[in-house]
Amino acid sequence: MTPSPPTQPAFVLVRPQMGENIGAAARAMWNFGLDHMRVAGPRDGWPNEKAVAMASGAGRLLDEARLSADVPEAIEDCHFVLATTARPRDLTKTVYTPEQAMVEARDRIAAGQRVGVLFGPERAGLENEDIAHANAIVTVDVNPAFPSLNLAQCVLLCAYEWRRATEAAPAVTHAMAGTEFAAAHEVDHLARHYEERMAEAGFFFPEHKAASMKVNLRNMWSRLPLTRADVQMLHGMMRQMVRWKTRGNDDG
Repeated sequence: MTPSPPTQPAFVLVRPQMGENIGAAARAMWNFGLDHMRVAGPRDGWPNEKAVAMASGAGRLLDEARLSADVPEAIEDCHFVLATTARPRDLTKTVYTPEQAMVEARDRIAAGQRVGVLFGPERAGLENEDIAHANAIVTVDVNPAFPSLNLAQCVLLCAYEWRRATEAAPAVTHAMAGTEFAAAHEVDHLARHYEERMAEAGFFFPEHKAASMKVNLRNMWSRLPLTRADVQMLHGMMRQMVRWKTRGNDDG
């Protein structure tokens, strides 16, 4: 039976040392829709109870993770392999940012290739012997005085870039909380309401400046991204202030 074509890269944890970090890596992967985990030579054996506890809702990734003895076995079916490392290496390799690396992975997978991404153990990362099996390197532009990333952090960063490369998302959205932006006629009605009441209160003074003051006030309303709820609230505020003023005069 021919295996189905890949839809995502395999994230390969190489000689991970702590179960908690494996579990956290699983959570990071699943946060961004990745579930193809491979574990090569885990220090504390497999399965790992601490990894399961830390994975929480992403335990399925650990159940289905492919266990390998070493890097060559873990990537034996891959056509293209990326190795994550923060340190300069004495190896001739193409170096990608995480963003471009995941774009490359996306394009190769779309062409039917299998892609693996290697993540090193917590203590010192990947060794040159591991990286020699990779086609290219992924390096994050971090503080050179403190370049080391936690295993799960590195996994999360690459998983996030994979999501960005494969799922279109608007850069800015508006949470409208059950309302919608006010139409021009609603803002115009609000502006006229305020102009009328403020004129009654003698706000537009002196007379020769009244016209420009009204223009500035109208310009302010037009600059505000008012919702229909905002407009209704502002109408209510003005009505209440007028009622309060009327009551004050009656009491006097």
